[in-house]
Amino acid sequence: MAQVLEFKLPDLGEGLTEAEIVRWLVGVGDVVAIDQPVVEVETAKAMVEVPCPYGGVVTARFGEEGTELPVGAPLLTVAVGGTGADAAGASDASAPAASASSEEHAASAVSSEYSGNVLVGYGTAEPAARRRRVRHESPAVARTAEPATGPATAAAAQVSAPAAVPAAQASAPAVSAPASVVQAAAPVVGGVQGHEGPVPVISPLVRKLARDRGLDLREVRGSGPEGLILRADVELALAALDRAGTAQAPAPAVAATPAAVAPAAATPAVVASAGERVPLRGVRGAVADKLSRSRTEIPDATCWVDADATELMAARTAMNAAGGPKISLLALLARICVHALSRFPELNSTVDTAAREIVRLPAVHLGFAAQTPRGLVVPVVKDAGSRTAESLTAEFARLTEVARQSALTPADLTGGTFTLNNYGVFGVDGSTPIINHPEAAMLGVGRIIPKPWVHQGELAVRQVVQLSLTFDHRVCDGGTAGGFLRYVADCVEQPAVLLRTL
Repeated sequence: MAQVLEFKLPDLGEGLTEAEIVRWLVGVGDVVAIDQPVVEVETAKAMVEVPCPYGGVVTARFGEEGTELPVGAPLLTVAVGGTGADAAGASDASAPAASASSEEHAASAVSSEYSGNVLVGYGTAEPAARRRRVRHESPAVARTAEPATGPATAAAAQVSAPAAVPAAQASAPAVSAPASVVQAAAPVVGGVQGHEGPVPVISPLVRKLARDRGLDLREVRGSGPEGLILRADVELALAALDRAGTAQAPAPAVAATPAAVAPAAATPAVVASAGERVPLRGVRGAVADKLSRSRTEIPDATCWVDADATELMAARTAMNAAGGPKISLLALLARICVHALSRFPELNSTVDTAAREIVRLPAVHLGFAAQTPRGLVVPVVKDAGSRTAESLTAEFARLTEVARQSALTPADLTGGTFTLNNYGVFGVDGSTPIINHPEAAMLGVGRIIPKPWVHQGELAVRQVVQLSLTFDHRVCDGGTAGGFLRYVADCVEQPAVLLRTL
């Protein structure tokens, strides 16, 4: 007899709490192998394929392509330990209740259909030796083992939001609510299923969003784990109110004047009529959140200088003419940058706001801005200070290609301590970059173009570049930032300066 197990969206690491389904790799009725990728999801950091720890027949999928799911929400159910016919019968609501001994037997059978591997970042866990039974509302509903991915949850609550209703579930009622996730119907209190205490909200920001718009969270049904109310649930409820043309009065605790309320109520209608709404989610949403946090938390300042890059360009030409792998300009700028950081370590640091301490970091993990079809991303070159120009060139090329294929992992996009932003590739001269939180500084490089320049007392046409440094004023003063930028400019103008200390 087949055992129907539920596979939930696993913890993808790096603090990620949700992911968007980009493409299903399997369909209902397909046979999957252990650790076979079953769905491609996009997180705030990368596009990844999620492997299923079970081997068997897919009996249901939860969520259409484009649906955003929280970590812990059901992805699909798999019938293991039986034939395809058994898989269909395993989800039949009229099946008799299983005994405790049969559960233990099923658990041992499942272990042979479970990987037991830990996939770094997207891992599966070892199954429990014995799975507890779940009490159901109806004795006719078969009891079955709970999957090892987390505590049992009510499937109806998980997919009650419109964005999470799977089409496959509607077309296959026999497997729409597998026994492993069916619980006795919880009472609905104030519009939130299964919660009688405070309204379960994932973030203070979600509460503030609802409060500012006068939305009563008790009337919102959460789509997160255990009925948790997510930001998407609040936005969906607000959009429904806007479409219906109903305006709710704000809560008394945050009552605003009529003059302040009127523009807020009118804004959605104006925006809706003016153009298309683009959700801030995935990479775009992550960038927006990080930049907003940077500007909110970091007291930044920017200084800049023009530099004569003629000698640097000539040095690169000579290196490449000597044979061997070609050296990129970005690699040379990176070598200059990490060497300057060894002289001004204050800029390779971060601020621990809770402890009110500046943490100076021992190694330089250099981030660099890369434009991809999914938007701007910042891959990180680990231990950039110990790499040669050839090694840096190869790593920049590798990460850029992976980024263009939307295949960067969270590990590729995190852990940076300083960012190098070559916006000159866009044909612009200067910029005031926003620091990549929680770093302390970013060096910007504009385009290198011929300009009139006084060289050795004579007016000449030279290759000139503008360099800009945005820094966290908490970690250093302008003298340190100016010294760093001036040293970088000196190395650009006279690459031989590096030879003194290399």
